[in-house]
Amino acid sequence: MSPVLTKEWSKTAYPKTLLYIVASFGGLAGFLLLASTLLVSQPIGDSDSSQSYSVSDSNHIDIVNPFLSREKSNSTFLAGHRNEVNSEYGGTKSAEYGRGDGEGSVIEKDGSAKPQDKSGTSDSGQAESEKLKDHLPQSKVTQEEDGNRSSSYNTAFDVPIESTKTLESSAATTNLSQTNGVDSDCDLYHGKWIYDSTGPLYPHNSCPVLTQMQNCQGNGRPDKDYENWRWKPSQCDLPRFDAKKFLELMRGKTLAFIGDSVARNQMESLLCILWQVEVPKNRGSRRMQRYYFRSTSTMIVRIWSSWLVHQTAEPFDFAPAGVAKLHLDAPDEGFMEYITGFDVIVLSSGHWFAKQSVYILNNEIVGGQLWWPDNSREKKINSIEAFGVSVETILTAFGTHPNYTGLTIVRSYSPDHYEGGAWNTGGSCTGKERPASKGELVENSFTKIMHEKQVAGFHLAIIKKTNKSKIKLMDITEAFSYRHDGHPGPYRSPDPNKITKRGPDGRPPPQDCLHWCMPGPVDTWNELMLEIIRREFHDRQDTSS
Repeated sequence: MSPVLTKEWSKTAYPKTLLYIVASFGGLAGFLLLASTLLVSQPIGDSDSSQSYSVSDSNHIDIVNPFLSREKSNSTFLAGHRNEVNSEYGGTKSAEYGRGDGEGSVIEKDGSAKPQDKSGTSDSGQAESEKLKDHLPQSKVTQEEDGNRSSSYNTAFDVPIESTKTLESSAATTNLSQTNGVDSDCDLYHGKWIYDSTGPLYPHNSCPVLTQMQNCQGNGRPDKDYENWRWKPSQCDLPRFDAKKFLELMRGKTLAFIGDSVARNQMESLLCILWQVEVPKNRGSRRMQRYYFRSTSTMIVRIWSSWLVHQTAEPFDFAPAGVAKLHLDAPDEGFMEYITGFDVIVLSSGHWFAKQSVYILNNEIVGGQLWWPDNSREKKINSIEAFGVSVETILTAFGTHPNYTGLTIVRSYSPDHYEGGAWNTGGSCTGKERPASKGELVENSFTKIMHEKQVAGFHLAIIKKTNKSKIKLMDITEAFSYRHDGHPGPYRSPDPNKITKRGPDGRPPPQDCLHWCMPGPVDTWNELMLEIIRREFHDRQDTSS
């Protein structure tokens, strides 16, 4: 092309190019203006507004998805709603409630914890919520069925225990598990055992803190029905234990089990139940066991104390070294220094009073158990009376402590079921596979009088109480006298060669008829304990509000 033609083309093309650029910018500006108008009139996400809502009141709730963000609503927690879904591996995993800052984790099948997104609104969180929603079990219980539940549930038996199983429907059991609580005036300790096909609160192999000697299924016990009996108070229903509700009621609080190996039995039962929704952090020491549940800053503690009173080993008067000396009028200082930091204390004692010991009152030896060197000396009290004095002493110490304001739960004497002898003289509970019926019940006179002395000591301490603490009796003795089926018996170890049958001479094998299988009847203690805590903490909040 010649220079002249090129110059002329440039002059004619330049205006066209300028017009093209101006037109392009104008079109873009018009598009942006139109888009802005549409966004203002129809915000993105409005079509999903049914899944995102807020309530403006004194208890503000801002829930993005009801399946993932329940940690933001205490009222949802207290309603006992479950957030458990079936795992694709056949087990379960549960979304644990987060702390106040929204942190939390999902407990996987292997027990590991996976952090959740704090906002609860991320794309991955929404996708997971839809996945949870698809797998969430659908309740088959209608409101009409719920209203008729009590009549069908209460007519299981006409006597405290029946040998015939009465299978409860899954609907009735679901209703029980969702019940928030019971009438605060209801007597929890008189009722009957009913068969519940729902099964235990946890599998025996799901809890790493469970003492092997009480892991009856893990030790080869062939029957399982002892796991399926629920306690039914005569005047109301005792709700199935709700782990999330317990943790919420105990938010920021500490619960301590203090006492003997039966206290350990109950504490491990509680931990196994809670383990199903959250794996705690072990913060224990040689002095005390401590398990911390981060979602609600709840601490579960256990402190060992055989007799709950002051104990010395040094020689005293005519009692030599090597024999435990029990100062029945002084509490065990090993835990007294900690009680002001406990919100709930559960006490367990009694069985160690059958062991060798010396009893001291007012700096005077007044009796002994399996030890008394001189029959010419008068014994002023025996082991049963010593137990009663010890109960009065420890509860008086709690009830008059100027800085203790907690709730003390005295679990009454736990019955053993050694038939035909004592634990070391051929006593046995072998072959018991269901609760005793009223006609089968064998009264244990020792259990009866130990319970009477304990209750008497409890009432004497209540009279002397001067502080603002609460002391409650969890009276399980009569109800659990029927549960001769709930002990490990000869299934105390996983040894495949252990002896579980009577020998040719009819003597039973060594066995444990004192402690309780886990899972098993001992889990009911924690359901009763939860109801006591609910009455004290939840009802107290309702009264003050």
